Amino acid sequence: MKIGIAGTGKMGAAIAARLKDVGHEIMVWNRTPDKARSLGHPVAQTPAELAQSREAVISILTDGKAVDEVYTAMLAGDVRGKLFIEMSTVRPEVQKKLSQKVSSIGAALVECPVGGTVGPARQGQLFGFAGGASADIERAMPLLKQMCRRVEHVGGAGAGARMKLAINLPLLCYWGALAESLSLARSLGLEESRLMDILADTSGAAAMMKNRGPIIAAALAGKEPPVTSNIDTMRKDLAEMLAEARQLGWQAPMTEKALEHFDHASKQGLGSKDCVMLPVSWSAKPQKLGS
Repeated sequence: MKIGIAGTGKMGAAIAARLKDVGHEIMVWNRTPDKARSLGHPVAQTPAELAQSREAVISILTDGKAVDEVYTAMLAGDVRGKLFIEMSTVRPEVQKKLSQKVSSIGAALVECPVGGTVGPARQGQLFGFAGGASADIERAMPLLKQMCRRVEHVGGAGAGARMKLAINLPLLCYWGALAESLSLARSLGLEESRLMDILADTSGAAAMMKNRGPIIAAALAGKEPPVTSNIDTMRKDLAEMLAEARQLGWQAPMTEKALEHFDHASKQGLGSKDCVMLPVSWSAKPQKLGS
């Protein structure tokens, strides 16, 4: 297929490479043209050009504002019959409004935010949470299966967005818990890789520790990792989770406390760094009582 990728951040770039590997013709667009050109794919000058020239467009954008702006541009032309797959991590209301807008002009929208980082994206091993009409999901499924090891259709428009926030919430809270765990354990003087191996091999460890544990150990020893998911992006996602909880009318004290961890890290200048630097920096200099 002729596929467009709107948004060439780390995940968008990895998805573009994956789909090219399995035989699709890829064109990309990004707000920063140089970032798009560096990937080696043909580059659309505008979102409208991308949508006009492709059979299907996959978008993975920063936030709800970016989704609204990019789709306003893409839908300005004649895109009747085209398939849009929206993979950004945003609140359900963003996807619901977008779904209505897309369907009103005769195109199809499937939302499918994903669990996983750049490595799984490059290998087609993401976990997709699809929302939308059954017929549209069925149409999109061949593409989704080339990007994902598992795809779950969890409901109508907005359902995928809510499921993505739900599955990310425990992990983002875990980063703060890990920071405090390391604050306790680092005083033992254990070698970093041994400490992380112990923590990863317990019932309290998140699944990501099996892959990320060695990276955290290296960071504890002073070797900062390349960025796969930065602290400010996770901070944005936590704020979205908290806003969604409040809209539903319930309290989320764990989410609030996790957001405080990420706010503190961002204020310390760590926002653009990989998320493993949150527990590493916190445990190196934990906040004192009363501070």
